[in-house]
Amino acid sequence: MHLRTWPIGPIPQMADPKILIVDDDQELGAMLTEFLAPDHFDVSARLSGEDGLLALRESSFDLLILDIMLPGMSGLDVLKAVRRDSDIPVIMLTARGDDIDRILGLEFGADDYLSKPFNPRELLARIKAILRRTGLDERRGGGMTVGMLELDVPARRVSADGKPIRLTGTEFELLRCLAEAPGTVVSKDRLSEEVLGRRHLPYDRSIDTHVSNVRGKLAAAGVDRPAIQSRRGIGYVLLPDSGDN
Repeated sequence: MHLRTWPIGPIPQMADPKILIVDDDQELGAMLTEFLAPDHFDVSARLSGEDGLLALRESSFDLLILDIMLPGMSGLDVLKAVRRDSDIPVIMLTARGDDIDRILGLEFGADDYLSKPFNPRELLARIKAILRRTGLDERRGGGMTVGMLELDVPARRVSADGKPIRLTGTEFELLRCLAEAPGTVVSKDRLSEEVLGRRHLPYDRSIDTHVSNVRGKLAAAGVDRPAIQSRRGIGYVLLPDSGDN
């Protein structure tokens, strides 16, 4: 199965960015479609994971809103299938208080999550934050090199010794934020604001999970420097030379 790959780069300038909602709640899909229309979003809705994957194969979308609790193929299975071929930004919808689903969603490559029930204005803010991050690079300069890593910021690409490392948009933003100040501790508050576009809350493990994902991908690519180290209770630091965590 091949999905259309969302390009790692600034989203094309378009009047109506395309959003796909995959949720078996038909009323919710209709409500969100109506709510997002005034902000010039072209919204499509599907009621099952299988139909959602089919829509992704047949058309290009700029963002996916994916419910975890789907009939048949679960949202987590859909997310794993999506991430095999595509870097499209994904917002997961989870049951309130279900920490395990939220953590698994982030570990499988979701960019953000919202707990049901939610305020549609909060979802709109999350959507705009994610799409806005994809367009920031044009004014953030060119590339940077830290240790074995080369970051092509405008193209949103990361490589080590010329070999590309595939990151989601959120993972790239996290690495970029740390790479802008190597050797300096970046607080979780700042990382949450710059990477997720929202205030960091107590017990929110989103940043930690994204850091873990980036670490895993760098290790799989054979990158031992720079190293992302944690500073307990403060944040994270990107060290050009590897060291103990």
